Order: sequence, then structure tokens, then C-alpha cells
Amino acid sequence: MEEFSNTKANHIKVLTVLALATTLSLGVYMQSTKDITISIDDESYEIRTHANTLEELLSSEGIILGEKSYINTPLDAKLEDNMKIIIKTAKPYILSIGDKKLDIESVNTRVVDILKELDIELGEKDYTYPALNDQVAPGMEIQIIKVREVVEEAEETIPHDEIVKKTDKLDLGVVNVIQKGEDGLKKVKIKKVYENGQLISEDIIGEEVVKEPVPKITEKGTRNVKTSSRGNFRYKKVLTMTATAYDLSYESTGKRPGDKYYGITASGTKARRGVVAVDPRVIPLGTRLYVESLDGTKDYGFCVAEDTGGAIKGNKIDLFFPTAAEVRNFGRRKVKVYILE
Repeated sequence: MEEFSNTKANHIKVLTVLALATTLSLGVYMQSTKDITISIDDESYEIRTHANTLEELLSSEGIILGEKSYINTPLDAKLEDNMKIIIKTAKPYILSIGDKKLDIESVNTRVVDILKELDIELGEKDYTYPALNDQVAPGMEIQIIKVREVVEEAEETIPHDEIVKKTDKLDLGVVNVIQKGEDGLKKVKIKKVYENGQLISEDIIGEEVVKEPVPKITEKGTRNVKTSSRGNFRYKKVLTMTATAYDLSYESTGKRPGDKYYGITASGTKARRGVVAVDPRVIPLGTRLYVESLDGTKDYGFCVAEDTGGAIKGNKIDLFFPTAAEVRNFGRRKVKVYILE
């Protein structure tokens, strides 16, 4: 009877130890379970895990981190209950500077943060598109515009003015230069702005006159009334021309008495004193003229442009005289030819 009592007591002790061991194991099990929140690219879910470290958790969940992925906790960190794990995966973007384009990845979505992650610094004038504080979606292009400003100095010509003074002391059409004109010179400072090496603007920011321009001053004749020994007359233009003389001789006309058109002008009129030969491109046939000598000899006087000559081209005039002696005596000289009104 006593032996049975001992056996029963021992059995109860064993059951008690087993129950205690089970309770302790359950407690340890419950203590090792942790509630963890995982956030991947702003999408969150909760899990219960027995993993001890973050690396074990990621492995058990099949989460593979990319090379540039962000995680807020070291992989060897011990997990704690109610811990929040934040993961951001790198997204693709295109970074361009001028004609150069690069494929990049970043976990950030703001332009300024992406550039900071890539250690890209902007100059004071540089800017981006989209703007630094703008958000960008995966695959978007981020343009960096490098701005460079330079100030250059150049020399520029200052054109001189032309001043015309009218005077009745000079014949109509006569121009006399009183003062020669000279261009001036100035130094100009120009600010040029380049974006990614391309010139986009240039502005003058300063000027310094080095040499003042000198105006050209001329007198222009307005006198159109001529006083001569043969009376006063009005004219509309004056030409200085080289004058020669001709008569009806074969030497002058290439014709002899009896030849066709002998003694007849190009206008069909009879050659006579007061008829002159001209270049019709300079003085039209039929124009009334007055020829003034410039050497103090007697003026040829009033005449009409009715004839032409093979040698009379440009600024030349040939005066008809009835005798060979007058032709020889006249020779060649400068004259003023007044085109009458």
C-alpha cells in the first residue's frame, strides 16, 4: 500500500514538470513572435514573424533589395515588436545636360533630392526642368541647364553726320566740301548668356566713346540766275565739261560738200554757230544751254544741243564754229555748261 502511494506521487510530479515545461515553452514562443509593419514605396502591410534580424525577415518574405534601394534599418539589426520597416526601390529617370542623356536610378521623387543623391551641384545661375522642388514620375526626363555669363568688350564705329548748308553764292548743283567727315569710335561692353554652350542672349551693358565723330559739312549751291554779258538767265543745273570745237571741214565731220547729210546735224537741223554736239546720255538733244569760258576769254554763249559726235562721250561738249581758224584758236579747254530752264 505504501509502495502504491509513492508511485502515484512520483507520477504527479512528472505531470507537474511537463506542464511547467510546456507553459515555459509557450511563453518563450509567444515572446519571440513580433508584429512588424513593412512599407514598400508607400504601400504598407503588417506581418507576424519569429525572425530575429531584419535580414532574416526579408529572406523569409522573399524581399530582394536592389543595389540602390533604400531601407531605414540596417540588415543586421535585431527585430523588435511593432517595428516599422521602410523600403524605397530605385526608379529609372533620364538625366540630360545639353545633347548628353544618361539613364539613372534614384529612390527619390523630387528633382532636388535626386540631384543631391547623385552628388550633382548646380551653379548659381543653373536651373532645371522640371524645377528643383517638382516631383517627377518614373521614366521622366530631368534637364539640367548650365548657365554661363561672360562680358566681352568690342569696338564699334560711330557714323559721322552729314550737314548740308545751302548757299546762293554757289551755282545750282555745285557742292563744296567745307569739312571732311570722320567716323567716331566707341568701346562697348556686351553681356552674353550661354545655356549649355548655346548663345541665347546678348545685351549692351556699357558704352564708352573713345573718339567723337566729326560731321561732314558741305555747301550746296542754290544760285540759278546767271549774269552774263548777254544778259541774265535762269538755269537748273551746271556742269563743268571739257570743250572742243568743230566746223564743216572733212577733218571735223568726215564729209565733203556734196556728200549726203553734209552740214546737217544729228537732229536734222543745219549746222550753225550756236549748235553744239553732246553725249545724249548726259545732255538730251534739244536742250538749251549757255557755255561759259573759265579762262577769261569770251563765252561761247547761248546754244542748243542738236548734234552728236563719235568722240563726244561723257562729260564732253563740241562747239560749232563756222571757220577753221576759230576752231584752231579755240583748241581744248574747260567750260561751264548751264542747262537752262
